[in-house]
Formats: sequence, C-alpha cells, structure tokens
Amino acid sequence: MAHDAEELQAGTEVPGGPAHEATFPPFDPNNFAAELIWLAITFGAIYFLMSRIALPRVGSILAARKDKIESDLSAAAKAQDDAAAAAAAHEKTLGAAKSKAQTLGQAAHADAQKQADVRRAALESELNAKLAAAEAQIASTKSAAMANVDAIAAETAQAILQHVTGKPADPAAVSAAIAALKG
Repeated sequence: MAHDAEELQAGTEVPGGPAHEATFPPFDPNNFAAELIWLAITFGAIYFLMSRIALPRVGSILAARKDKIESDLSAAAKAQDDAAAAAAAHEKTLGAAKSKAQTLGQAAHADAQKQADVRRAALESELNAKLAAAEAQIASTKSAAMANVDAIAAETAQAILQHVTGKPADPAAVSAAIAALKG
C-alpha cells in the first residue's frame, strides 16, 4: 500500500517543473517593445490596405449607387411628366373626338330627317294622287249609279204597281212621278 501511495503522489505532479513559474508571453515585460512594434506594423498595414484598396472600392460603389438612384429618380420624374402630358393630350383628343362624334351624329340625324321628309312628301303626293283618282272613280261610279237609280226606281215602281194592281203600269207616268219627286 505504501507503494501505491507513492504512485499516486507521483502521478499528481505537473510535468515540466513547478506550476506558474513563467509569465504569460503577451504580458511578459521583456516582449512588450516587440509587441508594440508588431502592433504598429500590423495596424499600419491594415490601415494602408483599407485606405488604398477597400475604402476606395466602397466609396466608388456608394458613388455609383448614388448616381444610379439620381438617374432613376430623374428618369421617373421625366416619365411622370411625359405621362401627365400624354394624359392631357389624350383628354384633349377624347374631347375633340366626342365633339366630332356628336356633330357627325347630329348631321346624320339631320340627313336622315331630310330623307324621311322627302320620302314622306313623295308618299303623301302619291297617296293624294291615288286618293284623288279614287275619289274621281267614286264620283263617276256614284254619278253612273245615280243615273241608273232613275231607271231602277222606274222599273221597281212599275213592278210594284203591276204586282199591287195586277195590270202593267204606264212607263211615262212612272217616269214623270219620279222626276217630280227629285225636283
């Protein structure tokens, strides 16, 4: 057992010597001047690279982006002005077209009315001519019928007298009686 205790004690030692004899290298005062020099060299190199390479590229990208935005804004303003002008021109053209359409519609209505009046006048004159011809035919038919009325009246009176009296009537007496009734 004693041997085991020595082994345990021997196994717990830190190899390489006693603990915390050396200081941490960045905090070692002997290395402080070299670290400051390397810090200055590294900072200078990084500053040089940033100022000569990285920052000019970023600056040119920002300048190009600013120019692009200004260009796009001016193009948008110009397009908006063009659209407003086009809308005004469209409204003007639309108003002129409406006015022209109304004028054409009124002219077409007037022409149609004139044509209808001409056709109506032609139909009226044709109908008046037919009406006059029909009235003349009616008048001639009436006068012919009236001329026959005397003969029909005389024949009817003779037939009635013969039927009532049984003897034939005198045609001259019947004609004289009809003439007396007319006048």
